[in-house]
Order: sequence, then structure tokens, then C-alpha cells
Amino acid sequence: MLSVQSFEFNPFQENTYVVNDETGQCLVIDPGCSDRSEEQMLQDYIRSKHLTVKELINTHCHIDHVLGNSFVKTAFGVKLWIHPKEEPLLKSVKAYAPNYGFYQYHEATADHYLKEGDTITLGNDVLRVLFVPGHSPGHIALYSASHKLVIAGDVLFRQSIGRTDLPGGDYDTLIESIHTKLFTLPDEVTVYCGHGPVTTIGYEKRNNPFCAIQ
Repeated sequence: MLSVQSFEFNPFQENTYVVNDETGQCLVIDPGCSDRSEEQMLQDYIRSKHLTVKELINTHCHIDHVLGNSFVKTAFGVKLWIHPKEEPLLKSVKAYAPNYGFYQYHEATADHYLKEGDTITLGNDVLRVLFVPGHSPGHIALYSASHKLVIAGDVLFRQSIGRTDLPGGDYDTLIESIHTKLFTLPDEVTVYCGHGPVTTIGYEKRNNPFCAIQ
């Protein structure tokens, strides 16, 4: 059974996720912790649940989703996985982080790469990688068919979608990703978004003003 815990971190109110199963293994996804108190909150949760961090994954590499990469890699001795098309974005964060007030940002490099169709084993469970570009060039989502959930990053929000005016963004590509990769999932699938509350595929298919198809 997968358990998903979210933390709202940094001034962008980004959702950081810890996903674990009954074996005690966990994934840290998009760590946005930007100061010591947020780092401590994440670390305390993992320790209190006696979890073992298996991997660190970025759905994409905009600044608000990568601020805690270095901390997680160091604190838990794990590797960072991204889509290869996100590497230029990850490398650029160091240059512009001070413009957003993140003067203590520590750069972290990718160790491994994920692509469409790859699977991530977490204890007794498996998550499949979906390639969903548009918000960024190499954006991925993580889908568990057995638990009917998807960690969607900044592709789809409750009654909204990811912005496409940042470098590498493209509106038409984003809408195509939503329609062909997310809206083809069962309606009951829970969507864990990169910002804001959870939603479901069915709700967004019916109600999202940007991409509804029903």
C-alpha cells in the first residue's frame, strides 16, 4: 500500500512529496525545502516514520522544485533522477537563484535519467514514468496503476494547468500531454499536484477550464 505525504515548502508554496510503502522504502519527489526549518521538517518526518529513502526524483527542474536536492542527496545518501531534457534547467538554477532571494542555494547534479515507460520499484510497488512535456521540456509524472494515483508535478492542477511562459514551455504541447497521457488514465486516479490541493482525473476532465474534454 502506497502512502503519500505532502509538504508545502518555500515562498512558491510548492508541494514536496514523500511516497512510501509498507516495507519502509520511500521516494522523495521535488524537494522544495528552502531553509533549515523546512529541511528539518522533511528529515523529521522521514525519521519518525522509520523510512529509508531509496531515490530522489525531480518531475522537472524549475527552482521551486529543486531547492532541497542537495540537502536530500547529502542527508540520505541517495542519487538524483531527472529526465535528460531537464538537465539544462537544473544547471541554470544556480545562476538565477539569487534573483529570487535564495542566496544559500546549493547546486546538485543529476546522477541518473528517466524516460517514458521506465519503472521505479518501491518495495512491493511499481510506478511508471510518463513523459508529459509542455510546462518544461522534460517534465515527467509518476503513475501507480495499482493504487490509482499520479504524481503530476506542474502539468495539471485543480481547475488549472502549469504555466507555459517559462523557458522551454509550450502551451499546445502541455495540452497534448494532458489529453494523451493524463486524461487517458482512469477517472478515479488521484492527482497529486506540484502546487495546491489534490484532484482527480475525472474531475479535471469535466471541470478544468483550460483542458476539460467532457
